[in-house]
Amino acid sequence: MHLIYVRQSSVNQVRHHQESTELQYRLVDRAVALGWPHERVHVIDEDLGKSGTGLVEREGFKKLIAEIGLGNAGLVNRAPGKRPLMT
Repeated sequence: MHLIYVRQSSVNQVRHHQESTELQYRLVDRAVALGWPHERVHVIDEDLGKSGTGLVEREGFKKLIAEIGLGNAGLVNRAPGKRPLMT
């Protein structure tokens, strides 16, 4: 499975930086162009508008880590220039 983790840190970013969100969703097309079957490419976007700091629950991140831990992820992708994924 190819996992694409889509996230913006705040609702303001989601509203005012739509090009970043669109770029992240276009990673699906890139994965398919590289040979991944579309049905094996999964987007995790539950954390749009949620900060990675503090006590905010990020269900999408939990799902991402669980899929990796279970060995279900063949590849995990984020948009270029994004900070590393942090727990």
